[in-house]
Amino acid sequence: MIQVKMHMALSERKKAILRAVIEQYVESAEPVGSKTVAARLGSAVSAATIRNEMAELEMLELLEQPHTSAGRIPSAHGYRVYVDELMRRHKLSDDDARAIDSTLTTGEPTQIPVPVQSQELLNRAGQLTSRLTTYPAYAMTSTTGVVSVARFDLIHVDSFTFIIVALLSNDLVKNKLVHLTSPVDPAFLQKLATVFNASFAGVPEEWITPALISSCERALNDTAGLVAVIAGFVIQLLCEAKAAQAHITGEMSLFEHPEYRDIGKAQRLIRYLTDELEPARLPSPDTSGEIKITIGPENLASELRDSSVMAVRYDAGGDMQGLIGVVGPTRMDYSKVAARLSYIARGLGLLLSGIDVPLIDDKKLGDDDIDE
Repeated sequence: MIQVKMHMALSERKKAILRAVIEQYVESAEPVGSKTVAARLGSAVSAATIRNEMAELEMLELLEQPHTSAGRIPSAHGYRVYVDELMRRHKLSDDDARAIDSTLTTGEPTQIPVPVQSQELLNRAGQLTSRLTTYPAYAMTSTTGVVSVARFDLIHVDSFTFIIVALLSNDLVKNKLVHLTSPVDPAFLQKLATVFNASFAGVPEEWITPALISSCERALNDTAGLVAVIAGFVIQLLCEAKAAQAHITGEMSLFEHPEYRDIGKAQRLIRYLTDELEPARLPSPDTSGEIKITIGPENLASELRDSSVMAVRYDAGGDMQGLIGVVGPTRMDYSKVAARLSYIARGLGLLLSGIDVPLIDDKKLGDDDIDE
């Protein structure tokens, strides 16, 4: 509430100066002085007046002065006021829009299985996002429905080896090669497959209980523990299917930004981003189409306290949802990144939903979504 009261009291001149400081700092990464702000505003306001206003913005904790004789830089609170109140809407350039469309529609999707096609599309989108923003990008997918195994097949290889093949309800196919210490014959494998298709197909992970496994073992007189082996594989698959799948791209781009010249600081953030469990914990919006921006200390993870995270969620067809986002310094061009993320998310949503149409129409370039 304190922050709301502070920025509601800002005069139009203070807002203009705060916007000018932030936009100049985003461009230069250097503290901004009053003469630079005066030149940027192009107004009749003197540098002395601007200097006094900047001092008041510093008292309101919207600007900071890193050194006594230096200009000012934005604080995390200043960026938040800028994003919520002052940020101008960036319109995508024709070149950016065409580059995004070209990247997302490259390839022969009709010749690739849908799950593989989706993962490849996400990889391309992540690489494109990182390249366009110069920040590490993350792409994620998760299911909003219940995933189960639709069909089981057990393939006999030899007396001591067989393959479990499971077709999931989301059209993914998973398999596992099983090596045995005692022989098994093809007829028993056929009975196993029949029982699993009758008792485990269409069943969510939480229904696969020790009681169900024991019941199947008794019905098959399974003394070798094969029911438990197959059931364990099924539980693993369904748990993985529920978890968000994340792809991180462009981690090394952090070193291009002066904020990460401290190698230790950059390495801590890179380790966080590349850890198998951490990407799924990155901030994400609650609804599709919404851009969520978390700035500096607004991030709960200590590794992100000096960074900003921007992400957008989209519908990916069926019971799937996707998310594309970036992680970078608080000195981020929020407006430009938001425009690019929104356009990429829109394209991914169309393509993953099976809408095979151009994302832009050359005749409509210059409309609201694209710059002149």
